[in-house]
Amino acid sequence: MDKIYLSDAGPKVSPAIYGFYRWDDKADNSLSEMEKIVNLCLELGINSFDHADIYGGYQCEELFGQLISQRAVKREDIVLFTKCGLRVPHSDHPEVRVRHYDTSSAHIRKSVEQSLRKLRTDYIDIFLLNHFDPVANLEETALTLRQLKESGKVKNIGVANFSVFQHQLLASYLNMPIVTNHIELNLLNTSALDNGQVDYIKQRYMRPLASAPLASGQIANGTDPVAKRVRAKLEEISPKYGVDIESIAVAWLVKLGALPLIGTKSEQRIRNIAGAFNIDLDKQDWYDLYAASKETL
Repeated sequence: MDKIYLSDAGPKVSPAIYGFYRWDDKADNSLSEMEKIVNLCLELGINSFDHADIYGGYQCEELFGQLISQRAVKREDIVLFTKCGLRVPHSDHPEVRVRHYDTSSAHIRKSVEQSLRKLRTDYIDIFLLNHFDPVANLEETALTLRQLKESGKVKNIGVANFSVFQHQLLASYLNMPIVTNHIELNLLNTSALDNGQVDYIKQRYMRPLASAPLASGQIANGTDPVAKRVRAKLEEISPKYGVDIESIAVAWLVKLGALPLIGTKSEQRIRNIAGAFNIDLDKQDWYDLYAASKETL
């Protein structure tokens, strides 16, 4: 895969990005499993990896850092995302009583330092705020982000799961670009096309970064009416391109200009997503699928 710019302000990333947001159960995660998936991604041309402090029961960053320290992965060959903001109760963090958001200066600084230590790196390519914190002091938050970038510990700033207005509000406090907004977008959830998120992201010269591109497996296996209707349309169209229906579903996102954020541990699904970049989806097929997701246009 040829690397592309995430926004007009950079940086360059692979057109698909692997994220560890599905690695929820700490007991199921292992260094060997992570190495296998990372090597598969690199084989397919995917060199960009998305982390957060909380992923994998707060363990994924540390596992990935071990791959870097063992030179299984070369730091200069990869692009690292990580994020903070969403806090969830966990036995290792008894101070977190309830699920909430925290983008205070103290939490951001602490999280960045922990991420650098766990990932065993001197810098984070793209650091994101994970959800908007409505009770945060935005002036303080913005100042902290600017200082982290000026220090070199963070190269670029992004957000995840921000609405258009939340995105605009944070941007008004910053004197530097926001280079990405991670949003959920797939054929079973096209709300970002209706609520202005995709339009605003493009207005800011960024590429939409679509999490759950296969709707957590529901495109292939869902039993609700929308999933069945979309799957029937995918099955009708896919023989024309000679590919799996999941590849067509991701090609639908690629046609929109979005970058799929892969979350699955399934090797076949990762390959299906990578295969989408070899498909030139016809415009009418794109609209046919969109209509199936909406019942009608």
